[in-house]
Amino acid sequence: MRKRERRSFTDEFKQQMVQLYENGKPRADILKEYDLGASAFDRWVKQSKTTGSFKEKDNRTAEQTELIELRKENQ
Repeated sequence: MRKRERRSFTDEFKQQMVQLYENGKPRADILKEYDLGASAFDRWVKQSKTTGSFKEKDNRTAEQTELIELRKENQ
């Protein structure tokens, strides 16, 4: 079994996929048609609903942000 090459997607593409889902297109159809992984797609939907941003730094919890800052201070 070959390992799949990691792909990256633009924020616009992610937003389009979320819009399709929110407009009633079945999740399974989106995953199959666009050859997407379920976990990535689910994360996009969650990020869109919570912060509206697909950037990881915008979706960190307060604890995660604090931990990163403390690690920087310790270095």
